Amino acid sequence: MMSEVQVHTVARQMLEQHGLAAIAKAAEQARACEGRGETDEAREWRHIVDAMKIMRGPHQS
Repeated sequence: MMSEVQVHTVARQMLEQHGLAAIAKAAEQARACEGRGETDEAREWRHIVDAMKIMRGPHQS
């Protein structure tokens, strides 16, 4: 399981590389993991999605 620091590091790096499309990419990773039965990994990707949503700020959709 990733630490909170690791989650935020991955989230920040993905946002820097992909912009707001990073949220969709991480959500797709979560769905792919779920499809393979990798529930822990899916949970981590969803945590990354949540971190990115916080980082982008409240006024962007």
